[in-house]
Amino acid sequence: MFVLGTAGHVDHGKSVLIHALTGIDPDRLREEKQRGMTIDLGFAWLKLPSGREVGIIDVPGHEHFIKNMLAGVGGVDLALFVIAANEGVMPQTKEHLAIIDLLGIKNGIIVVTKKDLVDEELLSLVAMEIEEIIALTTLSQAPIVPVSALTGEGMPELIATIERLLDSAQPREDKGKPRHFIDRVFTIVGSGTVVTGTLIDGSLKTGQEVEILPSGLKSRVRGLQTHKEKKDTVSPGSRVAVNLTGLAVSQLKRGDILTIPGWLTPTRLFTGRLVLLSSVKRPLRYHTMVGLHTGSSEVTARVRLLESDELKPGDTAWAQFVLSDPIAVVKGDRFIIRSPDDTLGGGEIIEPHTKRYRRNRPSTIESLSVKEKGSPADILLSILDSNQPQKKSGLIDSTGLTAKEATATIETLVQEEKIIALGQGEHSLLLTNQGWQKETQKISEVLESYHRKYTTREGIPRGELNNKLGFDAASFAAIIKKASEEGITIDEGATIRLASHQINLNREQQAKIDAFLHSLSQNPFAPPSDAIPESELLNLLIKQGQVVKLSDTVVFSTSAYNEMVSRITEHVKAHGKITLGETRDLFKTSRKYAQVLLEYLDQQKITRRVGDERVLGPGAD
Repeated sequence: MFVLGTAGHVDHGKSVLIHALTGIDPDRLREEKQRGMTIDLGFAWLKLPSGREVGIIDVPGHEHFIKNMLAGVGGVDLALFVIAANEGVMPQTKEHLAIIDLLGIKNGIIVVTKKDLVDEELLSLVAMEIEEIIALTTLSQAPIVPVSALTGEGMPELIATIERLLDSAQPREDKGKPRHFIDRVFTIVGSGTVVTGTLIDGSLKTGQEVEILPSGLKSRVRGLQTHKEKKDTVSPGSRVAVNLTGLAVSQLKRGDILTIPGWLTPTRLFTGRLVLLSSVKRPLRYHTMVGLHTGSSEVTARVRLLESDELKPGDTAWAQFVLSDPIAVVKGDRFIIRSPDDTLGGGEIIEPHTKRYRRNRPSTIESLSVKEKGSPADILLSILDSNQPQKKSGLIDSTGLTAKEATATIETLVQEEKIIALGQGEHSLLLTNQGWQKETQKISEVLESYHRKYTTREGIPRGELNNKLGFDAASFAAIIKKASEEGITIDEGATIRLASHQINLNREQQAKIDAFLHSLSQNPFAPPSDAIPESELLNLLIKQGQVVKLSDTVVFSTSAYNEMVSRITEHVKAHGKITLGETRDLFKTSRKYAQVLLEYLDQQKITRRVGDERVLGPGAD
């Protein structure tokens, strides 16, 4: 599927031309019909002799409605650039041409309308004027086709030219990530809310869950239409009407993007390559506020020039755009900037999600240039180097490459050991070698600080370490696994420590432990509670397997505990049961210790209480 779009000065015959091509009047508004001029976007479709169907967007030519023009022209595959033979090049002719050039639209036809109103000599002069103004633009190779929509002269040639150019045009790629640029929102009685727009980068199907950005609202596709024909599935490059469930017209607006959930995040700051038109009367200064247009959206933005304090007419520079409202864009999207009355320039988005760069830094400019024009490998490494680690899926989205090309490049870089991949699939974590070194250094610093603060603990709790590192659970597990494989850390399940970490007790701490262990050996079955050390030292002894804590006041040496468990088990096997009194007598201890011991064994399922007696539990040997 392809979409054609008109462009050109007001009253040069764009709508009449479309009506002659399609039989459809694109001027849908009452005011448009009364005034005889297009105010907002109009839509039609054309079935070519080959059977190919194409959508058509008719944009307004009047200077007061340039914003509406910008909402429709961005997604076209072929521009029909209209110039009236009896008037020639006019102010909005040049502005529309500049916009087409800034948007990078290379496929086009210069349609000279109202041929019936001039003679051949004037028609020839108009053609020469046209060739001069398009010479340095993306439409420099566009054929010039004179027509009369009223008499039909030249119309067969125009249709044949459209057919020929579309034969050589590349169909829109299906990247599996549809973006539907909403340009109209309305209600149909009995159906509900409908949005129309141009679909790129992926397909849509009925029943599919969708997300509206930047609001984040969720909905489901109730129905799809292309050229008023119901469809179960629509392909990229189509003009599509989408019937949505659960959303009111008031919740949607022109400029929103309909897509599938979970992959596209709105931004308030992006970096791009900015071209200032040579026709602009004065330089663009740092921090100038402009109107910014991309897709069908319009926001205000403040321009942060990265290389100088001002950009002169005709020059190009790197700039960041601080947006008044969030927009959802991807690398490679085109944008236009305007003052209230004039188009100033535009360019290409290179970093949709970017950090705020310090100005006048050659290293920053070099990095951005690589991201703009480098090889796929250069682009991936540059993006990863400036923001890592990254999920594989997120990195692919930020490159502007096709998913196939980006995936193949990542696999090659991993094989060449230029990128480290942690985990599997699209959620795997990617880092450069330098990035991995920084990550392990950060882990080591966190652990070293923890070991210094808590000298008697063997390691930091797993969750506490990840809170300091800030990863999701899967990424954290992959990072710690690799760090342990490389001998940097020891993963003990609940805790993690540096492989080099050793517990070093001071003289006072060691004396407390020695005294406690001695007291346990002197009274193995009735250990004194007043000798129990503070929790840090006690937990260390528990971790080392030297003691078993039954309660806050009862701690046995491990050897004593194991002996008691063995003797109780043997007694129950011999007699079928054991009582509290028998336990007390067995170890010549007090009722207090016997009761705590039996309750603990119940918890461990070594014994099981039946009335006032204990029998063996499922945890007994």
